[in-house]
Amino acid sequence: MNKFPAWKYALLIIALGLGAVYALPNLFGDDPSVQVSSVRGFELPREFPNEVELALDSADLSFKAIEFTPRRLLVRFENTDRQARAADVLRERLGDQYVVALNLAPATPSSLRAISAEPMVLGLDLQGGVHFLMEVDMDAARAQQLERFVSDIRLVLRNNGIRYRSVRVDRNDILTELRTEEDRAEATRVITRDLPELVLENRDGSETFNIRAVIDETILQELQQAALQQNITTLRNRVNELGVSEPIIQQQGASRIVVQLPGVQDTAEAKRVLGSTATVEYRGVDEQNDPYEAQRTGRVPPQSRLYFDRQGEPILLSRTVIASGDNLVGAAAGFDQQSGQPNVVVTLDGVGARRMLEHTSENVGNRMAVVFIEHRPEITMVDGEEVRTTRRVEEVISAAVTREPFGRRFQTTGLGNATEATQLAMLLRAGALAAPMQIVEERTVGPSLGQDNIDQGFQSVVIGFVLVLLVMAIYYKVFGLIANVALTANLVLVVALLSMLGATLTLPGIAGIVLTVGMAVDANVLIFERIKEELRLGNTPQAAIRAGYEKAFSTIADANITTLIAAIVLFMFGSGPVKGFAVTLSLGIVTSMFTAILGTRGIVNLIYGRRKRVKALAI
Repeated sequence: MNKFPAWKYALLIIALGLGAVYALPNLFGDDPSVQVSSVRGFELPREFPNEVELALDSADLSFKAIEFTPRRLLVRFENTDRQARAADVLRERLGDQYVVALNLAPATPSSLRAISAEPMVLGLDLQGGVHFLMEVDMDAARAQQLERFVSDIRLVLRNNGIRYRSVRVDRNDILTELRTEEDRAEATRVITRDLPELVLENRDGSETFNIRAVIDETILQELQQAALQQNITTLRNRVNELGVSEPIIQQQGASRIVVQLPGVQDTAEAKRVLGSTATVEYRGVDEQNDPYEAQRTGRVPPQSRLYFDRQGEPILLSRTVIASGDNLVGAAAGFDQQSGQPNVVVTLDGVGARRMLEHTSENVGNRMAVVFIEHRPEITMVDGEEVRTTRRVEEVISAAVTREPFGRRFQTTGLGNATEATQLAMLLRAGALAAPMQIVEERTVGPSLGQDNIDQGFQSVVIGFVLVLLVMAIYYKVFGLIANVALTANLVLVVALLSMLGATLTLPGIAGIVLTVGMAVDANVLIFERIKEELRLGNTPQAAIRAGYEKAFSTIADANITTLIAAIVLFMFGSGPVKGFAVTLSLGIVTSMFTAILGTRGIVNLIYGRRKRVKALAI
């Protein structure tokens, strides 16, 4: 007799049961949905669902359900026609303070979602979506760095009591004009000491003694690379607003970023959200002049600039930037330990901390403002051609009194409530756009093309699967049917694992599943042929079964482990589509070993193992 331990049967039942449950969500499809979130990452008000429901009811648009969280609201519809009409209604009603995006939400029942059972994530080639190639404006990044160093040079000269006529950007250099040779020599010494990133050269003017400074090329390349990585981080924050489950955002070359958004139906909205990025600046408040008078007359003091806060009220701020998003290391919302009031704790880098300490030491009792700056892309038609421009929108989001000098780490208080503190911290963290970007290439994969790929991929799996089932059933009879049961279980387990891990299924991934079908049945062929060989040698059926599984194991393990190593190498060094193939192949190898060896052995023992005398095997 061939005995099979009870714990192995229990393991098989548990594995197949979990596999069936977690593969089940893939049968329910998707609901056309409209997702609404704040354009700046704010939490949505609690009464927001009522406002959206009222807007849809007034437009006579029925919906399946509304799902609300503080960060987003999702409305499900029966068809894409109602989805598109609802998006237009909500954009008109809510205005430009909210992102209204079209996407497909899984129609998984709440009972399955409660145990985190979700469908497989489909890639761009299967689900449809958009592909953007964005180019970072490195000239603008260079200009921003030059402006930053202009402020730094002015600060260094003032702190050391050196008189100068002007410090300004001259093409790709910074020109510092001084009155005497002695001032120039002293300025060269202190700038070299405090700003080692600059390379200095003396240049004489007609009436001045000048210093021409350029950013060291190595430092400049590092700054540009940092700007690129910073923009990638900002894009990731923006993509989260669209509700894309598995976006691809990666660097390409020295100045370009690839963005793939599977499942996004509204490409125009995706372009607006991606292109609209932001930064922050800290500026001192001009307490000496009246902002309302400056707004009424249009006469702004030369050392100040006129801004507006979120309520539209005017406020005068210094032209000198104390620190910007480039200097921001972190921002976290919390509560003041003394007063219990909500606050935002901000941490700056070394350069920003030094400038902040110098400013606050001289301005205790005065206010300091946080300016939120957003770069919004706009497309206009000129002579029948699209002209892309970027509009700069500036808004004061906070103006608080400086109670005492601070530098690297400080807190902003005077906020209305904890929600406002959380929102401000979110703005500070997600801001800091290092350089503007433009979309230079755009490709759209329509849902119909994605569905065609799914249909053809599914058809290839079915054809391969059915052919293998027929061959195995005809050639190996009862044992072939047992192998077919294991092969079916193997496919269920692969789908379940892809769903549980949240791995993205692409067209190459489907190819990996097709290959897995062949790999899975190959192990059973080796076992069954070994059993037949043992029978030809004159062994009893029970001994042949036992020897077949034991002696074929080393060959099966060798073949599968070498293939698994190849799949791991593909995953480590391959790009997106290749990784998709490697993931499904790796999972398929693991599940095929489980079902082909443990699964079939369990079924064979159920049929033959308990019989004391077996005259022949149907193999």
